[in-house]
Amino acid sequence: MKNFSKLVVGTTLALGLAMEAQAFSQETHKRIAIDAVNYMKANPTTTNYAKLLNGATKAGLTIDQFATALGQGAYDVDDFSDTFLCGASTGSCQQAPVWGAGSGIVKYTSYWHFMNRTQGSDVHGNDFGGYNYAKLTVWGDIDNMAASWLYGDYLDDGAGGLKAWFGETSKYNSYGITEANYRLGGYSTNKMYQDFETSPFQPIDNLGQYWFQKFLTTPTVQTLGFVMHTTDLLQPHHVWTTSALNHAGWETWVNDNYYTLAFNSPAKVTAALNNLTPLAATATDIRPVLTQAAGVAYSQGGIVLSSTDTNDRTNVANVVIPHAIAMVVRVLNRAAERF
Repeated sequence: MKNFSKLVVGTTLALGLAMEAQAFSQETHKRIAIDAVNYMKANPTTTNYAKLLNGATKAGLTIDQFATALGQGAYDVDDFSDTFLCGASTGSCQQAPVWGAGSGIVKYTSYWHFMNRTQGSDVHGNDFGGYNYAKLTVWGDIDNMAASWLYGDYLDDGAGGLKAWFGETSKYNSYGITEANYRLGGYSTNKMYQDFETSPFQPIDNLGQYWFQKFLTTPTVQTLGFVMHTTDLLQPHHVWTTSALNHAGWETWVNDNYYTLAFNSPAKVTAALNNLTPLAATATDIRPVLTQAAGVAYSQGGIVLSSTDTNDRTNVANVVIPHAIAMVVRVLNRAAERF
């Protein structure tokens, strides 16, 4: 049963949360985006590489510079300072646990980086919801620690909104800005976010769709890079939805073995592309391919939540990493039409 009691969280546990809450490491996100561009460069007849190159040239970039900038955008999403949770009693609003301050700490913005494939639609009207502690069907110590530490804490919704026991403070209207951006016409109220342990965070495909809409309006490599952080959908923990269960160890292992075990092999990416439906040249909603890719990770990657066996991890990584690269290729093929 999930534990809502307050905990005294020690340094070791605090560092554990800082590591466990991440999905693919920022460096892995960057590598995936760069490898997608490199795949298109090596396969110009089967991808929209010519138009992608034209867009990079118009921006004054070489294709390698474009790939690096794209990867940096994918990397940077974990560093967004856009999500503040406020203490139930004090009203003090923070973007990360006070006990987790320091380099590498995962901010509360990471709670927008999930799609719960173990559940169906959510209260917002999404086909699949995002992180919601009350709706988790798999969870572990890190999930419980966070819910205990943040029990009753609420999403910062600006001045005049939700209040703590002893008043109200606000540092950033996360409900009125971040949540509204990722809502995409769905239904939300600030009271949905008045207690962290029952807060229904928007799913990560909405994050990707929001930034893709921004890209279509004003094409920049940075906003397109932000879209590519949706490769979290190929991280099994983010579609089974848990911040625990070997999360940190898997993340580190993937990054350490990314090149040595050739998870980015072009042949593997080609095979993965056959499993992902191309987006139409005029598509304005990229969520269908993002959701399709998430289904791959959900159906084939669950073993890494319970197993740290090298063979199990290798088998899963050989599926999810090529599919992550392939998903980015599918989005880039569509994006290239806008340049």
